[in-house]
Amino acid sequence: MRISGWMPWRRAGAKGVEGKGAGPAERKAAAGFVTLQLEAEARWSARSYAALSREGYMRNPVAHRAVRMIAEAAASVPWLAYRGEREVPDEPVLAVLARPNGGQPGTEFLEALYGHLMLSGNAYVDVARLADAPRALHLLRPDRIRVVEGRDGWPEAYEYRVGNAARRYGAGDGGLLHLRLFHPLDDHMGFAPLEAASMALDLSNAAAGWNKALIDNSARPSGALVYQPKDGGNLSPQQFERLKAELEDGYSGPARAGRPMLLEGGLDWKAMGLSPREMDFVEARNGAARDIALAFGVPPMLIGIPGDATYANYQEANRAFWRLTVVPLVTRTASAFAAFFSAGTGEGRLRLVPDLDQVTGLSAERGELWSRVEAASFLTEAEKRAAVGYAVAESE
Repeated sequence: MRISGWMPWRRAGAKGVEGKGAGPAERKAAAGFVTLQLEAEARWSARSYAALSREGYMRNPVAHRAVRMIAEAAASVPWLAYRGEREVPDEPVLAVLARPNGGQPGTEFLEALYGHLMLSGNAYVDVARLADAPRALHLLRPDRIRVVEGRDGWPEAYEYRVGNAARRYGAGDGGLLHLRLFHPLDDHMGFAPLEAASMALDLSNAAAGWNKALIDNSARPSGALVYQPKDGGNLSPQQFERLKAELEDGYSGPARAGRPMLLEGGLDWKAMGLSPREMDFVEARNGAARDIALAFGVPPMLIGIPGDATYANYQEANRAFWRLTVVPLVTRTASAFAAFFSAGTGEGRLRLVPDLDQVTGLSAERGELWSRVEAASFLTEAEKRAAVGYAVAESE
């Protein structure tokens, strides 16, 4: 509940006000008016996909940068295909992922997919097949999908609706791939990292709005213009409205900051509220930014948030970002695609894994592994190849 406005303040003993029989000291109380603002409870933004995308990704620079960092980094990791223990460089699934459809290259498709996971916790891929083989992949917006449960509580179908048009995908028929993040309270839908950071997101956006409003109002906190006439009279409605208009037109906005105020006829300005230094909104915004980055698994140092000393240097923070956030996300996504495309095929189980040797952010870590394996004289060449993730040659 928020109450904000100008309220008349009538002197004690005036007509229609309690204290009709007040003493002489009370009758001398001057008439005037004050402003009143009350905030009963915090207000949080909606938790829908559209609200989180608009208030988070589209309006908050920290959330936007965190999502972009994860999506771009994860999409840049190439995949390797295996059938059993044998690497298959010409696997058709890899060709489809490299060019999923006529409108998107593979990296752009994967960036959007990872973005859906970060903002919604869910990602839906429409799979077009020809002769039971995947030929094209299209992403569907998560907020347009509805899960249709069967009598047993398991998904029976997925309904995709755009306006009045609707399309139905049978669960398990190979036409729709559903990727989701863990949700502790929902059996069918995923939980978005941005939703976990929603309170910090609201705090960050509110602090930005407060700073903007502060600049628009001459960089001063709100106050009260108190009317204390010597003769005990009140302002007429016309005088009251004219005073309000002069305050809004002449003393609001950054162009009028610092303009001196001319007061007359018993007017007095009383500042109300704390100063920006006392409220310390800068530190509050930095704290909210750290919470947002924490929810996504992005070290605050990589986003440029001051005051964070979790990691000794930028290189260590970057390695932690790749190892703890990007690689697990890519691995689980590759496994989901492999399990989906392996269904109904008799060519052996498909396995898709990220090619970590091509990841620049892990080059130092991979170099250390190679050095240790190379120094292990008790291993054969075949065992060394297997230890670093390479397939063993058939001759060996």
